Amino acid sequence: MLDADFFRRWMTATTASVDREAERLTALDSPIGDADHGSNLQRGFRAVAAALEKEAPQTPGAVLVLAGRQLISTVGGASGPLYGTLLRRTGKALGDASEVGEAQLTEALRAGVDAVMTLGGAAPGDKTMIDALVPAVEALGDGDFAAARAAAEEGALATTPMLARKGRASYLGERSIGHQDPGATSSSLLVAALAEADGE
Repeated sequence: MLDADFFRRWMTATTASVDREAERLTALDSPIGDADHGSNLQRGFRAVAAALEKEAPQTPGAVLVLAGRQLISTVGGASGPLYGTLLRRTGKALGDASEVGEAQLTEALRAGVDAVMTLGGAAPGDKTMIDALVPAVEALGDGDFAAARAAAEEGALATTPMLARKGRASYLGERSIGHQDPGATSSSLLVAALAEADGE
């Protein structure tokens, strides 16, 4: 079973990973976006880490709802609402339980990803964060965190030859081809941090 401490570890590991990879995320964003994806997420997840230290929510759902709220209020552009929606919707789906099982987490994450697809209007193959998140949730199943991480990383790499159909990159048309999507890449960091929190 996964308790609030596990979810705090997940957010802490994500913050550390985004800190490490911020420059790479911004470099990926430079040719097809606003060249601020890494710095925006870095600011957002640092705010998440600070809020979790200050408030210390007692349930898994409350950890994610707080994290999502922080991202929405501190991250500019589309990333804040999309990541914030992902975590808030996942947290709400987990409810008020003090511990949740791996299968419950998978279902809650699926609800979060569905909410992101509804908000952004993106589907798999559109060269967005969805291309990492959907395969990750499918691979996670009943708690295979390592498989979810591998699927998210493969999904992010697979965006390179795609034509962007949503988001800022879609304005470039054919010129978006050949660039790995920064949102899919940062989403794979989020999933990798989940595996790290689990010790895999």
